[in-house]
Amino acid sequence: MKRFWAWAMLLILSVCLQACSRVSSDSISQEEDEEEVAITIWSYPVGNWGKPSTLSALVSEFRREYPNIHVSIECLDYTTGDEKVIRAAKEGGLPDLIVEGPERISANWGAKGLMADLADLWEEDYSEKVYESVRKASRNLDGSYYFFPMCMSAHCMAINYDMFREAGALQYIDEETRTWSTEDFINAVNALYDYGQKQVAVVYCKDQSGDQGTRALVNNLYGGMYTDEGHTRYIADSEENVKALQLLYDLEGIDFDPDITGADEIDLFCRGELAMAFCWNESAEVAQTIKNPDKDFDIFPMAFPTDSGKPRLQGGIWGFGVFNKKNEAKMEAARTFIRYMTETNAQYTKAVQTSTFWPVRDIGDIYLNDALMTEYSIFTQYLDSYYQITPNWPAARTAWLEMLQKVGDGADIPSALEEFCETANENRNKNKRSE
Repeated sequence: MKRFWAWAMLLILSVCLQACSRVSSDSISQEEDEEEVAITIWSYPVGNWGKPSTLSALVSEFRREYPNIHVSIECLDYTTGDEKVIRAAKEGGLPDLIVEGPERISANWGAKGLMADLADLWEEDYSEKVYESVRKASRNLDGSYYFFPMCMSAHCMAINYDMFREAGALQYIDEETRTWSTEDFINAVNALYDYGQKQVAVVYCKDQSGDQGTRALVNNLYGGMYTDEGHTRYIADSEENVKALQLLYDLEGIDFDPDITGADEIDLFCRGELAMAFCWNESAEVAQTIKNPDKDFDIFPMAFPTDSGKPRLQGGIWGFGVFNKKNEAKMEAARTFIRYMTETNAQYTKAVQTSTFWPVRDIGDIYLNDALMTEYSIFTQYLDSYYQITPNWPAARTAWLEMLQKVGDGADIPSALEEFCETANENRNKNKRSE
């Protein structure tokens, strides 16, 4: 019996040693799989994604799930952000992940070879639910994907509801659909001018800020286009856009002002000095409600007037891009962050709500108890294609504001529009030749 128990103890000890060996081996393997990696995120001011405190909270939640990925963050602004990225590209200081829109991430940096291909993210099941218009805007002209979307918004305009009522101009708007025709717009401007509001609205053109409003205004009035359907070139020099600019120039109460920015227009409107604003969205109303607590009139958001019966609004799309720094561990960690923020509906809802915009796929009403966001959600149905991915977008924006300044100075409108297209497309061709 003693000999038996001795052999039994040896057998048990042997099994335990083998088990411990396997546990030790598995632990080493797991540690190797979870090798620590550090990544840097830069974020443009996409709603509250541009606030360090909010972004830090999101990163902290991510770190609890992935403690092996260390994240440092930096929030950019639109005044200095582009120059910072350009300088970092030259000096080797690019971040690993950046939060912005496809016009920068895909059409600009991606076209220059700075971004990593994110096609693998678009093969995930949840990616199939992304709206087709957003998917199209996320795809580069060569078919590659350098951008993965998170949220979107719809830009609109707004009217001073009280002033419209007093001038008898409410009859010219459809309050239920928030739409109106070009003829209704003309009649409303005339009614407001006759009522005594000599400055009804301003076509602002000091800089590029808020230029989505002036583009949407001009393109909607008579159905003009800004780019071709494939977003490969600028075609704004159409008869429809000539007619629209001529109308705005001729209307009493509408001024072209090269000394006013989009932000200036919003301030004038919220002080009651203008009857309508072309640079508007839900973020503007939130900001101005805080800035002007004593405002004594109702702001009523509207789609842009159109002769087609269906407005075509411009919107914003924002999401993620990963810089190709030739470091697979860092690029995979950046992809992990994107998946974390967008894969599950619960976390994705939190990421979108942080942006204060809307989801790019249908996950239900995420602003069920938010009256303001519910009010503005009506405009998402009017979103048009996202032409901001057209090549050489920054130069085209500059050419557009210069065209508006010339029209305001009394230049020949067909010639001014033709010059805009020549400038935008010539710069585009120069970029293509230099690639």
